[in-house]
Amino acid sequence: MNAPQKNNAAVESTADDDPFADLSKWRLSQDFVEQASVKKLLTTVPVRKPLAQDFVRVHPDAAFRMPCAIIELKDDREHYLVTADIVSAVATEVVMKTVYTTINRQGVVSLWPVPLPTPDGRVNDWHRSAQEAAERAIGRWIRMKANMALGGYEIFEASDSIPDPVWPEHSFQDLLRIGFRDRIIQSLDHPVLKRLRGEC
Repeated sequence: MNAPQKNNAAVESTADDDPFADLSKWRLSQDFVEQASVKKLLTTVPVRKPLAQDFVRVHPDAAFRMPCAIIELKDDREHYLVTADIVSAVATEVVMKTVYTTINRQGVVSLWPVPLPTPDGRVNDWHRSAQEAAERAIGRWIRMKANMALGGYEIFEASDSIPDPVWPEHSFQDLLRIGFRDRIIQSLDHPVLKRLRGEC
């Protein structure tokens, strides 16, 4: 007696009805895998003017910029945010600046302190041209470069072909918290103020 023949119809498939014949229908791109499995954390927000070779945009929402008092330690290239209630006591050390939220074409978000006009009405071309660059960058990609002979910044606009930036989902408070993480002055006993007074 011959052994019964197995019916392989249930396990055999032709290329036409085999969903796994073409694996490209199922394979995700590496970019998708990386984006789906990893959330990028924003842990560093530089506080500085835009780099000379960077095209930048300024956040169009007015809630993402603020006039405030800044102490700049030029030798250390650090900016300290001073709370409003002690500004009058350290008026000779602070500079009033508008802090703008910017982003470059690589997606790096930074805070750009731009000096406000001085109370005595004197016009500083460096400050004026920086202010003009920041306002222009609200709607266009710009690059700003110092011109010593001119005594101010030159502003260059990019072509219209560059798409608008994608801003991170962080509030302005978050960006300030990260950018000025260890550089806030809330008391007259702060080490930076003691240093400026020659006490340490």
